[in-house]
Amino acid sequence: MSTIMNYFQNGSWVTVLVFIVLSIYLISVTWVFIYRYFYLNSWSSREKESVERLALGHKSVSELSVLSKCHRHEDSVNPHALNACLKAAEKDSSSGLTLLSIVASTSPFVGLFGTVVSILDSFAKIGVAGGASLNVLAPAISEALVATACGIFVAVPAYAFHLMLKRKAYEVLSYLQMQIELLKS
Repeated sequence: MSTIMNYFQNGSWVTVLVFIVLSIYLISVTWVFIYRYFYLNSWSSREKESVERLALGHKSVSELSVLSKCHRHEDSVNPHALNACLKAAEKDSSSGLTLLSIVASTSPFVGLFGTVVSILDSFAKIGVAGGASLNVLAPAISEALVATACGIFVAVPAYAFHLMLKRKAYEVLSYLQMQIELLKS
């Protein structure tokens, strides 16, 4: 713990800012993933039950299905209404993916920015001190590279979460498409 405190005390304000931004990124990514994963998982199981209901010969979707808003009568099928519901569901199911994508692509650059500024700051301090030896330069550069490592540390789960949620959204949309096909037949 004291090493972390020493790192922040010896680092520049940009280093602290980079770690604050990356911390906000990590918290946001984790929250979006947890919330959306459980939401999509629940939604997927409801749509799966509705597909099974239609496959067993029922003429209408389950009341828990998103399509129940668009398909009310057992005798008539309005393909335009069903497609509109599908598009609305597509928009809802992909919510949060943009944030995950942005974080996955920008966090390494935020970390790299912190590294570059820290290295520049280290060279400035060495220039003022008048001496540059490996014993002075190596620890400064090593501390600067921590920002890049943190940026990558945030990017990897953000990218993995993005792919996992994208897959869940695809699953939900597949169940909805199956229901629409069964209703049209």
